[in-house]
Amino acid sequence: MKPKLFLITPPFTQLNTPYPATAYIKGFLNTKNIESVQADLGIEVILKLFSKEGLQNLFANNQQPTTDNCKRIFALQDEYIKTIDSVIAFLQGKNPTLALQICQEDFLPEASRFAQLEELDWAFGTMGTQDKAKHLATLYLEDISDFIIECVDENFGFSRYAERLGRSANSFDELYEALQQEPTYIDQILLSILKERIETIQPTLFLISVPFPGNLYAAFRSAQWVKKHHPGIKISMGGGFPNTELRSLSDARVFEFFDYITLDDGETPIELLCNLVSNPSPLEGLGEVKRTFLLEDGKVVYKNNSTQPDYKQSQVGTPDYSDLLLDKYISVIEIVNPMHRLWSDGRWNKLTMAHGCYWGKCTFCDISLDYIKVYEPVAASLLCDRMEELIAQTGETGFHYVDEAAPPALMRALALEILRRKMAVTWWTNIRFEKSFTKDLCILLKASGCIAVSGGLEVASDRLLKLIDKGVTVEQVAKVTRNFTEAGIMVHAYLMYGYPTQSVQETVDSLEMVRQLFEAQVLQSGFWHQFAMTAHSPVGMFPEQFGAVKETEAIGTFANNDINFVDSTGINHDKFSFGLKKSLFNYMHGICFEYELQEWFDFKIPKTKISPDFIFDALQEESNFNIKPTAKIVWLGGKPSVDYFTKSKKGNSWEMLALTFHDKKESFTIQTSKAEGEWLDEMLQRLSVCNAKTYSFQEIKNDFEIQLENFELFWYSKPVNTLREFGLLVL
Repeated sequence: MKPKLFLITPPFTQLNTPYPATAYIKGFLNTKNIESVQADLGIEVILKLFSKEGLQNLFANNQQPTTDNCKRIFALQDEYIKTIDSVIAFLQGKNPTLALQICQEDFLPEASRFAQLEELDWAFGTMGTQDKAKHLATLYLEDISDFIIECVDENFGFSRYAERLGRSANSFDELYEALQQEPTYIDQILLSILKERIETIQPTLFLISVPFPGNLYAAFRSAQWVKKHHPGIKISMGGGFPNTELRSLSDARVFEFFDYITLDDGETPIELLCNLVSNPSPLEGLGEVKRTFLLEDGKVVYKNNSTQPDYKQSQVGTPDYSDLLLDKYISVIEIVNPMHRLWSDGRWNKLTMAHGCYWGKCTFCDISLDYIKVYEPVAASLLCDRMEELIAQTGETGFHYVDEAAPPALMRALALEILRRKMAVTWWTNIRFEKSFTKDLCILLKASGCIAVSGGLEVASDRLLKLIDKGVTVEQVAKVTRNFTEAGIMVHAYLMYGYPTQSVQETVDSLEMVRQLFEAQVLQSGFWHQFAMTAHSPVGMFPEQFGAVKETEAIGTFANNDINFVDSTGINHDKFSFGLKKSLFNYMHGICFEYELQEWFDFKIPKTKISPDFIFDALQEESNFNIKPTAKIVWLGGKPSVDYFTKSKKGNSWEMLALTFHDKKESFTIQTSKAEGEWLDEMLQRLSVCNAKTYSFQEIKNDFEIQLENFELFWYSKPVNTLREFGLLVL
């Protein structure tokens, strides 16, 4: 019997783009000729709920509102029902003229979310009508969401559902109890969609990807319904949540819902499950599986009895987004943080440059797990092949590379390949603030379509960055962010507070560093996270080395990742949260740099010990002009027009060359001697980014010196310096 797979992402993850896990697996299954269908049930539930019929049912099935806000929404239900379909179509990009109506501010019914508008009004000064309308429409949806939470289902959330039940659930008890209750209104919508799909597809294997705690409850609800109504279908869970949280699973009740739970890379485990389901062994438990939990004799066992290796990244195929409702996703603008906007606005094809992390040392990160520990890059040519396939498949030219940290050398190779193929794409990714991100590399990345990078500055303190083993200093981060910013690439910094042994002084100094980075305009976006200790990180495994003590050693029977700990400093880091986030909100909008740091906090803090010019001074340092002989030289510009002319001085005359170049914005001319100009004209054609071969600095120098003299004098001359400004890059 040939297997037929149904892959789902349960509610809820993102509204604007599908989470890529099922598309990755479907792409792999295609290489094995295994039939599969995928669905993002999150967007399908949202579209059914936020529709004319959905709101009619919602307002007919709610409990009586108790707050003034929800009473107002309930009273305005006819306005919501009247406008909902056109607003959703607008957010899907199908009804752009509605923006004019929405911006009049008498079209949408308004409840409490609109109260923040006065604060944000100035932030939209530079935003167009479409963006402002998207933000207003987002507030409108959030108002309805507030009503759902109060009157229909307290666990609802646009990008997470019943997340509280999944987050750090050491015991399965609370989730199990919730699953014994009658399905909620949202559950009923989910199960009605699931019923229709299961009956149409009739799969032999049902795979549920659970990337986050906010998908867990809906995953169990879905599995529960299939077990009850189609007991012959085998059900498996995989994804980010089990990979980090369920590695020590022992509660047998979980297997009332699932037959299998697989860990880490899913390709080989799923292929083996397909074999198992297609050719069930008469003797239970004899089939080969890889990194899989299952139930044997009433006990949870972890089996890894297959010798079949994992697939290389070059063998897993191109992600396949077919079956997903790509034209139905909705773009929202929740807040005016520019990087968060990229996450929630627009459709992105998701790809990965490399499996794992090339650095793999940060002490707060789960570096003991294979998804980070096992580093394997993908060739740039194969990445571009996959990009071209996805553009043909989806019609979308935007790409989000979802790497732990994209390697600079591979980013360079990818950018060169994109430019060689003359692809017009937009992409962004996550990086480490490596010193190898030079000014020229950033210009190359920008030319290839890179619009933004996000990276971890974490705790902006050199002592703590060393303790974290981040491999960067604050000064280095400043220079790298400057290089990206000057190239026109937006920079987002992940910021952290509450790391073990972090003193109050270090938190204040860290905030001062962040203030200066924004004031110097080398950062455009940031977000503060409070440190969380996880079981698979060096801090979680050896807390005593980092001045922390675990509060409990007991391992739960269900999820085990987040660890409660006591910091040896005894500082309550929670109290910094509001002030850090409020100051950052203002810095992102280019204001309040002159405020004393004390003004952000309602408790006494020490004065910063950081020099007020620390970042400014770091950015003044001259760059190193030494060029490695192996450095690659690339020309981004086009072919110049050439004019010969004669120059005379004091009775002497000599032939000169004028090379005129045209870039997208302007034209410029350089003048050289005839011999140097002819060499340069011919060399620039060879250095063109469109050519497959790249030349090293040493190769160019050798070529020059066959015909001419004083290469260094020529290289540092005014004509070449002008070319350096217009796209002659040293990489």
